[in-house]
Amino acid sequence: MISRIDLRGSLPGDLREVLPRAELDVEAALEKVRPICEDVRHRGAAAVRELTARFDGVELASTRVPAAEISRALDELDPAVRAALEESIRRARLVHRDQRRADTTTQVVPGGSVTERWVPVGRVGLYVPGGRAVYPSSVVMNVVPAQEAGVRSLAVTSPAQKEFGGLPHPTILAACALLGVEEVHAVGGAQAVAMFAYGTEECPRADMVTGPGNIWVAAAKRLLKGRIGIDSEAGPTEIAILADETADPVHIAADLISQAEHDVIAAAVLVTTSVELADAVDKELPGQVAATRHSERITEALSGRQSGIVLVSSVGDGLEVVDAYAAEHLEIQTADAREVAARVRNAGAIFIGPYAPVSLGDYMAGSNHVLPTGGCACHSSGLSVQTFLRGIHVVDYTREALAEAAPYVCALADAEDLPAHGAAVRARFDWEVPS
Repeated sequence: MISRIDLRGSLPGDLREVLPRAELDVEAALEKVRPICEDVRHRGAAAVRELTARFDGVELASTRVPAAEISRALDELDPAVRAALEESIRRARLVHRDQRRADTTTQVVPGGSVTERWVPVGRVGLYVPGGRAVYPSSVVMNVVPAQEAGVRSLAVTSPAQKEFGGLPHPTILAACALLGVEEVHAVGGAQAVAMFAYGTEECPRADMVTGPGNIWVAAAKRLLKGRIGIDSEAGPTEIAILADETADPVHIAADLISQAEHDVIAAAVLVTTSVELADAVDKELPGQVAATRHSERITEALSGRQSGIVLVSSVGDGLEVVDAYAAEHLEIQTADAREVAARVRNAGAIFIGPYAPVSLGDYMAGSNHVLPTGGCACHSSGLSVQTFLRGIHVVDYTREALAEAAPYVCALADAEDLPAHGAAVRARFDWEVPS
């Protein structure tokens, strides 16, 4: 069901070339989303509604979901789901509230200071995917950090669903209601990103768009980056597990399956020092997969080239492998798991030991599940309060402090052949600044 790669002995020079990974050709999708985005740019809400009819089979009178429908979704929400969402929101607020940065003032010289002031983005568009699954948890993960950052205006969008009368899934609407989100749009795909980038008569332009989506959403983000800020180009979900002989194969198999459940191109990778564990997981997978609702989807994901079991000689080698892989989700199931986890450099989120499965992070750990995929965890972070904050330097110098700095400014201005820079300083004084 799942392939095996043997890296015992010595690791190859470029690990990323030999490790399994989902292929997502965003470049190929760019030319397909370009006319969609241009249509929204020129025709606004009319284009968004027509594109929704074409791709989702839903005729919208307006992209905006009526407030009464948001309230009704909450009224009709299963009490158990409501309680779970409320607890998820509570835990996420605890974690994200502590991420808020304080302004910092540095006294550079007497009379001269620089303050770094943290200012929230003015308006954000938050994308919540639809399709194979419903993701009210993604509402929580997008909205909570934006609110804790102090964003004044935010709007959620999620694809229109024919089976729900052209509205987003009611559980998504209910999650919006629990979070106090009043502006929700029934739009998905590239047209949703374009709607936020350019604005329409029904949806004002946003400064930033965040949240995971399919390849068309990723391509639109890439195309419109610069016109609008983005968090990341989210690709297929992925899990990597670093395990040794102490790990339970039942747990390992269940965790691999949990992420393979998302999509046929989801990636599930086990890196282990133990052939016995690898064999036991191999034996465990078929039975667990057969017992799941989405067994066909999971089977395709686990048997695809993006998934596999990687054998390594030591935990140290395993750390090199998982750092090269830079997984969205990384579980550490080894002896001394906390110490091993502390040595990891590249991961979107790290889950330590047998009782911190990725599923916990998806819903209830308090961490954020909007994380970098496709190896981007080596340079990018998951969604957080920081995503929605901008650092602004505020420079405050007295006349005396500027006079002290003036010779240095003028010297560097001359060295760069930018004499007007020096002249702008000299203009403030009735004496010549020495060069």
